[in-house]
Amino acid sequence: MTDIEKYFKKAPLIPAIIQEAATGEVLMLAYMNRESMQKTLETGYTWFWSRSRQELWNKGATSGHVQKIVDIKGDCDDDTLLIQVEQTGAACHTGNHTCFFNDILFNRE
Repeated sequence: MTDIEKYFKKAPLIPAIIQEAATGEVLMLAYMNRESMQKTLETGYTWFWSRSRQELWNKGATSGHVQKIVDIKGDCDDDTLLIQVEQTGAACHTGNHTCFFNDILFNRE
């Protein structure tokens, strides 16, 4: 089992980037605390910490849009996770497959 304490030396919450394993598409960004990371490792499905509700949530527990873990990697600073999943249904609460669907136009000049 991974020593998860090293991921929480800088802060009580760490960002978790969720990526679809089959396509590489970034689906969402959420936050994990020690307990949600532990539950994720134990169950094989994503658990996060809701900053707005101040509670744990299991992705897809009510919608059925679960995220089965394929792989988890920590970044070079041990303060961000990249989690590859098999996504069932939509990842976004809006019903979109990914949370990243809003185009932002910018001038490169």
